[in-house]
Amino acid sequence: MSDVPAEILLSRAALSRLVEPSDAVGLALAVTVGPVDALRIATGSLPAGVQLQHEVMECLGMESGPRSVLAEALERWAPRRKDLAPERDLATLNRLGGRLIVPESPDWPAALDDLQLAAPLCLWVRGPGDIPGGHRVVALVGSRDSTSYGNAVTGDLAAGLVGRGFTIVSGGAYGIDARAHRAALAVGGVGALPTMAVMACGVDRYYPAGNEEMLRAIAGRGFLVSEVPPGSSPTRWRFLQRNRLIAALSSVTVVVEARWRSGALNTAHHAAGLGRAVGAVPGSVHSANSAGCHRLLRDGSAVCVTDAAEIAELAGPIGSEQGTEPVVAALDHDGLSVPDILLLDALPVRAVSTIEKLASVAGLSTREVMAGLSRLEIAGLAARTTDGWRRQKN
Repeated sequence: MSDVPAEILLSRAALSRLVEPSDAVGLALAVTVGPVDALRIATGSLPAGVQLQHEVMECLGMESGPRSVLAEALERWAPRRKDLAPERDLATLNRLGGRLIVPESPDWPAALDDLQLAAPLCLWVRGPGDIPGGHRVVALVGSRDSTSYGNAVTGDLAAGLVGRGFTIVSGGAYGIDARAHRAALAVGGVGALPTMAVMACGVDRYYPAGNEEMLRAIAGRGFLVSEVPPGSSPTRWRFLQRNRLIAALSSVTVVVEARWRSGALNTAHHAAGLGRAVGAVPGSVHSANSAGCHRLLRDGSAVCVTDAAEIAELAGPIGSEQGTEPVVAALDHDGLSVPDILLLDALPVRAVSTIEKLASVAGLSTREVMAGLSRLEIAGLAARTTDGWRRQKN
């Protein structure tokens, strides 16, 4: 971090709290004018002229229209401006022994550059050494409700790969993720750190709570990585977006066990789109937990793998030629737009919330919140009360 100007670190830290992961407009703004001016524009201290709006639209590959996407984004980010405290966030990270890695850092993982405009603004990291990259990193992902078969296979694969000097990447969740991390920690690294968990929340939070002991061990012997600052809560959108980081950091993504509509298929989709190798472990034709793996194999989107040696064969240099057929992955609530997913995540289940509070939590403008609440109410996902709004219980 010492090699990077403090102004850049603070600006990227602040931007990571202001904009949601993969907020295309925010990322395009940072690319167009740099992180320092991007923060000034996003917080209203520097005006955004017409020429800049055109440049951002061009960066996004969009044609200029009657409404500027930048103007809409500025309105969307406004409720979060008062919560910006990058010095506090960096102090929290420092107390945890962590560090902020930015694209300007010498230890920035080059593999993330393959995400192009979707690359994160920064990485909040806990763990010793440099984040491993290249062809010695493998992602093992799958269902949270894993079976004994899936757990056993995952343990064998993780142990075999770590024994060959690979680092195992996963999402720190229950099921296949946890089994992969634990097996990697049990074996220990051979010339590499054993495992890395890419989080959908701040690295100061051990989520899910049942995995706290494991996540603490990863922070000490591997890596906890997130693109959102300390204190950030896990949301549906952040879970989906962290999958692209898992895929980008790995040379091979292996789906061990997954249902037909599992979120693990979303990770496989990102990996295939980046030209990474994708593997799938076959299971029983009678098991719903393997239906997603069989779907990948049938579509030709993944290679059948059954042991660590076969996965190691797939782990070529990043950028090597791989199948890139897209994998169809569905959101939990089909048909919802990105703003509506963000708003749904912000709605409390037991309490109620005001439009102003929802705008701040979701990172949306009040106009977008009011329109989104109407759509969610019609869809039966939001309920209006005399005191505010809450999520509709199904």
